[in-house]
Amino acid sequence: MTVKISSIGLKGLEGYRVQVEVQISPGLQSMVIVGLPDASVKGSKERVLSAVRSLECGVEIQKIAVNLSPSEQKKNGPLFDLAMVIGILKEMNHVKVEISQGTAFIGALSLDGTIEKVEGMLPALIAAAGLGFNRVFLPYDPLIPFELLEDIECIVVHHIQDVLKHLSGQVLLSLEKVPTIVEQSNPSYEFHKDFYHIIGHEQVKQALEIAATGGHNVLMSGPPGCGKSLLAESFPSILPPLTKHQQLEVISLYQLAKEKLQHPQTPPYRHPHHSASSVAIIGGGSYPRPGEISLAHHGVLFLDEMAEFTKKTLDMLRQPLETGKVTISRVHSTVTYPASFILVGAMNPCPCGYLGSNTYYCTCTPKQVQTYRNRVSGPVYDRIDLLLSLKPVNFDKGGRKPELSSEIRRHVMKAQERQFSRYQEQVCNAKVPFEILTKSSPLTDQIAQVSSKQHWSNRVQIKIIRLTRTISDLSAENPITDESIWKAIQLRWNLTDAMNKNKT
Repeated sequence: MTVKISSIGLKGLEGYRVQVEVQISPGLQSMVIVGLPDASVKGSKERVLSAVRSLECGVEIQKIAVNLSPSEQKKNGPLFDLAMVIGILKEMNHVKVEISQGTAFIGALSLDGTIEKVEGMLPALIAAAGLGFNRVFLPYDPLIPFELLEDIECIVVHHIQDVLKHLSGQVLLSLEKVPTIVEQSNPSYEFHKDFYHIIGHEQVKQALEIAATGGHNVLMSGPPGCGKSLLAESFPSILPPLTKHQQLEVISLYQLAKEKLQHPQTPPYRHPHHSASSVAIIGGGSYPRPGEISLAHHGVLFLDEMAEFTKKTLDMLRQPLETGKVTISRVHSTVTYPASFILVGAMNPCPCGYLGSNTYYCTCTPKQVQTYRNRVSGPVYDRIDLLLSLKPVNFDKGGRKPELSSEIRRHVMKAQERQFSRYQEQVCNAKVPFEILTKSSPLTDQIAQVSSKQHWSNRVQIKIIRLTRTISDLSAENPITDESIWKAIQLRWNLTDAMNKNKT
C-alpha cells in the first residue's frame, strides 16, 4: 500500500502541489527519496528517520521509499520534511485517521521531532488556497503576517506530537494560542521626506502626481543640486498604501531575498548605487534570488546618476518594464519573480552637469555630450513616460503654497479608484492591456497627427495615450480631453526640447 500526503513546493515565488508518496516494505533499514530532490531534500533522510525513532517507532527492519511527485519538477529545500514523516507514520499505521487532499504539511524537522521554520513558507501559504488547500500544518514563524492570510486555516505546530494529537482529535491547535502575533505596521506612518518641504518645482511635482496615479515611469534631467534626488526620495510619500495582497507579495519577496522590510504597508523604495552589478539589480545567483527590481515590486526603483549604470544593466530592465516580471535562467533552475515597479531615473544633461546652465560654463564637447546620453539606449527612453527637465530654483521668488504629500496622496487615490472602477480590477493606466484601455477610452485623431509629424515609435505613442488617460482621471473627466492630450505631449517633449536647445 502507498500513502499520499500533500505538501507545497516553490519555484521562485510560485507554489505548486507536491504529493509525497510513501511505501514501506520489509528489509534492511534504508530510506530512498526520488523525484528530482536536490542536496537539501536528500539530507532529509537522517532528520526524518531520527524524528520517527524519537517517537519510539521501530524502523530498524523497514525499507522506506519516498517519491516526490511531480517527478519532472526539481525539488529544493526542507519544506517536505513534515509531510514525509507524517506519510511514514501513516504507512506504519501510527496515524489511523484519513488525511484529506485539502490538507498540506510544510516544515523542517530536528532530530528530536521538533518542527522548525524554513525559508519560503509565506509564498507557500499564499499559493495554498489557489492550489486547492484549505488547511496547512506549519511551524510558527514571527515574520509571517498570519492576520493578512485569508481563505486558509493555519495550524501552528511545534512538535510531531502536536500534529498527531490534532489529527486524532485530542487537541485542537489554533493560531490564537500562538504566544506572539506579528504586529501590523502603523497605518499612520510618517515619511521622512514630504512634498510640502520642497520649494518650487511645481510642474515637476504635478508630473510626479501623474506618475503616481497611473504608475508611469519618470526620467529627470538637470544640473547637480537642483533637487532631483529630493523629489525622488519624496515620491513614495504620495503613493497609496499597499493592499493586503500586495503586502503579502512584497513580504514574500523580502523573505526570499533575506532582506528586512521596515514598513509592510508602505510601497517599497529601492535606491541601488550605480556601481551595483546586473545580478544585484535584476536578480540571480546559482540558486536565483530576487534582485532590486523585484524588491521594488509595487513600489519605486530610483536610479540616481542613471547614465553611470552600465549599458548592459540598463538594457536588462527592458523586459521587466514591459511585462512587470523577470525570468532568471540558471543551470539549477529557471524562476520568475514579479517586478512591477515605477522607475524613477535621474541624470545630468552632460558629463560635467552644467550644459544649458546660466551660472556655470559647460566644458563638454558635443561628442562627449552625445556619448553620455547614448549610455541610456533608445529602447529604454521609449519605456519612460515622463521626461522632465529641471532647473535650479530661485528661493527669492515666491510661489504658491506647496501641498502636503498626504493631500496629494488623496488626489492620487481618488483618481486610481476611477481606474479600478473602469477596468473592474486593481490595475493602473500604465499597466492595463492596451486593447482594454482603448475600448474604455476612445481616442481622438490629434495624437495620430502629432505622432506622424514627430516620427514617434508605436511604443511612445501608446505611452502618450496612457499618460493622457491618467491626466483626464486626475481632472475627474471620463472622456479623454484635448487639453489632457496636449499636456501629455508637452510632458514627453519637456526633456527632448531642452536637449535639442542645448545642442544649439
